[in-house]
Amino acid sequence: MRLFLIRHPQPEVAEGLCYGRADLPLRQPWSAEAVLNLLPPGLLVVSSPLRRCAEFAAALSSEYRIDPRLTELDFGAWEMQDWDALPRAALDAWAADPLGFVDHGGESVAQMRQRVRALLAELEADGRDCVWVTHAGVMKLVLAELLGLPQDEWLALRFAHAEPIALLAEPATRAGSRWSLQPLR
Repeated sequence: MRLFLIRHPQPEVAEGLCYGRADLPLRQPWSAEAVLNLLPPGLLVVSSPLRRCAEFAAALSSEYRIDPRLTELDFGAWEMQDWDALPRAALDAWAADPLGFVDHGGESVAQMRQRVRALLAELEADGRDCVWVTHAGVMKLVLAELLGLPQDEWLALRFAHAEPIALLAEPATRAGSRWSLQPLR
């Protein structure tokens, strides 16, 4: 079983703004052609409901499914605020407890992890190859879960816009799959 993860293309947003659940349009121009050339045909496409993902998913397949569990972290009062304008003490508190922090009034990373885990369990039960069009935060948690990365490693991960990565579950170990990153090409 293969899972392809794609971070949405670059949204129309100013540099330095905190955005998670903000429903932003895509910055133009962009094309799905390069991504389509990297993916096998006939994949199940599942997308975050946010425009920056759903528009790209529609370009990948006329038949795609929306799943709200693929939505980025809800940053609450921090949404669309300049990162540099956020109180230093609040950012330090978030850094000290990234999984449990909710003082911004949004969602904790632990809450987001629960919804991602539920979707991963469904993926493994289904067994079909698929592509998820999602966000960097979700992708970090997927790699943390499937590859068993320690927190400091998965928090440091960075993903390019509209560039897929591939994960493979070894069939011999289906019950508690053993996943690995695979090259695309």
